[in-house]
Amino acid sequence: MLIRLATDDDAEAIWRIIGPIIAAGETYLLPRDWTRSDGLAYWYEPGHEVFVADEAGRVIGTCYLQANKLGGGSHVANCGFATAPEATGRGVARAMCLHTMERAKARGFRAMQFNFVVSSNARAVGLWTSLGFDTVGRLPEAFAHPTLGYVDGLVMFRRL
Repeated sequence: MLIRLATDDDAEAIWRIIGPIIAAGETYLLPRDWTRSDGLAYWYEPGHEVFVADEAGRVIGTCYLQANKLGGGSHVANCGFATAPEATGRGVARAMCLHTMERAKARGFRAMQFNFVVSSNARAVGLWTSLGFDTVGRLPEAFAHPTLGYVDGLVMFRRL
């Protein structure tokens, strides 16, 4: 698996991954009815450095790296991750996170923060914890999960 910068040619493959995740409404704080145009505009937002996990020419995951905030918070990185359903459980998100942590260090970031990890997303919480992220905040019932009702949002942080 190769983690590389995304190109314009990757847009359809990225939408194939993020579109169903957005529509499911279980992990991202995004409108579930977003169109392809909306989703790709968000993923390729100015300031996002977008990557794909490429396995033999097939995109099986995507992520972006950005500054978490501007000004006094610009030394902390933030990322978003999405894995294709057929690649779930194969270490794709782990590889992308390790890659973005190294890239963040190279760009001068001192830490990485996930502003809102849905607490019911056990795979993500477990992965980020295994990579050294601590839960530094809990937002009670801050996420309206489409099937579980109101669940907590977690703020997770790791120094680089």
